[in-house]
Amino acid sequence: MTLPTPYIQPVVLASTSPWRLQLLRSTGLAVEGVDHAVDEEAIQLADPRELAVARALAKARDVQARLVGEGRLGGALVVGADQVAWLQGEAVEGEPHGDPDGPSRVEIFGKPPSPEAWRERLRCLRGRVHTLSTGVALVGGPPASPGGPPRQEAFCVDSRVRFRGDLSDEELDAYVACGEARGCAGGYMVEGRGAWLIEEVEGDWNNVVGLPVFELLGRLRARGVHLGDVLGGAGRGDDGPGGQAPSGARSPS
Repeated sequence: MTLPTPYIQPVVLASTSPWRLQLLRSTGLAVEGVDHAVDEEAIQLADPRELAVARALAKARDVQARLVGEGRLGGALVVGADQVAWLQGEAVEGEPHGDPDGPSRVEIFGKPPSPEAWRERLRCLRGRVHTLSTGVALVGGPPASPGGPPRQEAFCVDSRVRFRGDLSDEELDAYVACGEARGCAGGYMVEGRGAWLIEEVEGDWNNVVGLPVFELLGRLRARGVHLGDVLGGAGRGDDGPGGQAPSGARSPS
């Protein structure tokens, strides 16, 4: 079986995360991963969604400016992403953000700094629902008008995750010891052994893994990228989406 030729417009992910790269490449996009130089912890906001978007924008702008300065992939569309895990209500271990006396206290938690903090994090999530907010920024690509500044847009998508309530301390300790999710915002990998911790996911599954693919593809479609582009032109006639197939096309036998 011959795989379709990926869409050739340069798309750069402002990260070398293997999970996000795989999510994008699985759609047929030709994607290059470039590490950003942003200090994420230096960007702090009380609202978790605003925080995710601000960090995503900073990453995309950093990589786009660097590519232009180096004279390579100057016309590329740079995608930045950042995921923030948070709880509303009771406090969790870690540094709190927001008004602790407010009626809707929000607790944002980052990557566990130690195995001890990691274990306490998972115990705190046991039997509870938390939110994963992923901010995505698109910077660059063809400008809105000739000679205009780089186009920029950003959005945020939420997914809600419920941890199982019957998890034992021994199970959580064993998960931490396996080291699978070291460096993950929530302290678990839902696409791996961390699936044993999860009772239910509400929202885009891909978003839990690290990137809201469906919403991102919708934004790309609005910029003129369509399925026919990643399939080498097949499936997109002159009549646009839903138009007639090109002359000579036939149904598979």
